[in-house]
Amino acid sequence: MSQVSDINIVETAVLPAPEYLSREVPCSHKQGNFVAEARKEIGEILSGKDSRLLVIVGPCSIHDVEAGREYARKLADLAREVADKISIVMRVYFEKPRTTVGWKGLIMDPHLDGSCNIPSGLKLARKFLLEVLDLGLPTATELLDPITPQYIADLICWSAIGARTAESQTHRQMASGLSMPLGIKNGTSGEILPAVNAIKAAREPQTFLGVSQQGLASAVTTRGNPYCHIILRGGAQGPNCSPEDVEKTRSLLLEADLPPSIMIDCSHDNSGKDPARQPDVFHRILKDQAGKDGPVYGLMLESNLVAGNQSFPQAKEKLRYGQSITDACIGWEETRELILAEYKNL
Repeated sequence: MSQVSDINIVETAVLPAPEYLSREVPCSHKQGNFVAEARKEIGEILSGKDSRLLVIVGPCSIHDVEAGREYARKLADLAREVADKISIVMRVYFEKPRTTVGWKGLIMDPHLDGSCNIPSGLKLARKFLLEVLDLGLPTATELLDPITPQYIADLICWSAIGARTAESQTHRQMASGLSMPLGIKNGTSGEILPAVNAIKAAREPQTFLGVSQQGLASAVTTRGNPYCHIILRGGAQGPNCSPEDVEKTRSLLLEADLPPSIMIDCSHDNSGKDPARQPDVFHRILKDQAGKDGPVYGLMLESNLVAGNQSFPQAKEKLRYGQSITDACIGWEETRELILAEYKNL
């Protein structure tokens, strides 16, 4: 009989069950309570009950945990300085969608050498998240693979569905079962309606194929995630962060009977993919919103210790410490000065 299965599969490696990894790298009661409280505060900001500005800021992706630790320590100090007006959440992104091919993130390739040691990546991700939480910093990530949340979601305070996956039924179903507030980006075309439809789907009960805490293939039934909101990130036609774009988005959300909660990504097409323009976008949005009651409750920035980015793959020993190997970022000093300046204006 001719082979009809697994013709293009080279290897299948069994992963540890999520429950097992969670016991190996456990979340303490203190850390769990911090996550729950941070989620509550983020939800209150997005609903307008808390008047502070939500800022999701940090590296495009984590590839060097030592540099990530240094960034987190600096950000934690800044977060305490501005906590009465600005709620800072650190980007801790471990998965990266690729247009074609490339490094897919710390979980998928933690050693940056193509070995794709996913069990090691999952363990490293949990350990790093716990370190960030211990600094008193809420955590944020984009969830790309629908199995990943079973391994790390208990340590995430806010999450995102990216522009490439906002129209994916798989990701909308996954979002409906997540326990934290979640932002859904408009698509790469710039169209808003698909993201609005994604929010509607994610707020509804869903049943889909998933993985249990014991690592077994399962039918997962959710009750829906009520804390979903939209993220404007621009698109193929250019930025979509003007007052007119915000009002159009607000109207679409209200027409769909959804809360008009909006976050704006200062990077990607809203900055013309030029990281140096992020501060201008950040400042302009806050200036446009001055004296208004929403609907822009949050902003996103891509920031790292060192501005710009560097090509990858290359030898790890040649990588510049603290500089992104994915999207280019603004540097730490500029990040700190930007947030402190806007803090004084709020």
